[in-house]
Amino acid sequence: MLGRIRESLLTSLFTWTYPVEVLVTIGQMGPESSGRFSAAGPPGSNGSVTWPGVYDRAMSTQAEVTAFVLAGGKSTRMGTDKAFVTLDGRTLVARALDLARSVTSDVRIVGESRKLAALAPVVEDEFPGCGPLGGIHAALRSSTCDLNVIVAVDLPFISSALLQFLINRARDSAAVVIVPRTVHGWQPLCAIYRREFANLADTALRAGRYKVDALFAEARVEAIGEDALRSGGFGPELFRNLNTPEDLAEARAENHESH
Repeated sequence: MLGRIRESLLTSLFTWTYPVEVLVTIGQMGPESSGRFSAAGPPGSNGSVTWPGVYDRAMSTQAEVTAFVLAGGKSTRMGTDKAFVTLDGRTLVARALDLARSVTSDVRIVGESRKLAALAPVVEDEFPGCGPLGGIHAALRSSTCDLNVIVAVDLPFISSALLQFLINRARDSAAVVIVPRTVHGWQPLCAIYRREFANLADTALRAGRYKVDALFAEARVEAIGEDALRSGGFGPELFRNLNTPEDLAEARAENHESH
């Protein structure tokens, strides 16, 4: 959307009465943008002034970010499709979608359309059966946003605050991947990926390399360590996933006790 706002609407914002024209462009600002617009200044000025407060990167998540829920796994260890097991009366996929929608309106699922199309727009793997890296690749190939939240369906303890924390870090970073790293290792299935990571993923998948974090040595990565996570109020227990019926039973018991 491109709008032109002339002096008649802006006189009160400036201390001069010379003609002023501000060109406002929404949706075409790259990650290097400062979040401030320029306007032509009066004679004798350096030609521009800043107009703060028109565009605030911290308030523009809806336009800048796409979120993807990875729900295409085989769920072999669970014995049934993890996306549809319930915790606290809700399916894991419903919980994950609500989480993603808390940080952006552009939310999609990576998985099988026949199972998931009624819940949200679905992206299917270009490299089926290749694990999470195939899902990340499909997500980034389909995205039109530079910043992309990737979260696995079997991480029910991730919070909206954590995702927003990662998004904010990504806005201030030139890294291709912004990913938590705890005492348990990398957390690549709760991370922010820029679209260009799809190129690395594509090359790796074609070569039969399927491990996500193995590609981090080939990309510019910002690791969010445990100290930084804890300073934001996020403990490593948030990254606990549900892989087995025992994991699910334990989580249900804990949830019951908390109520």
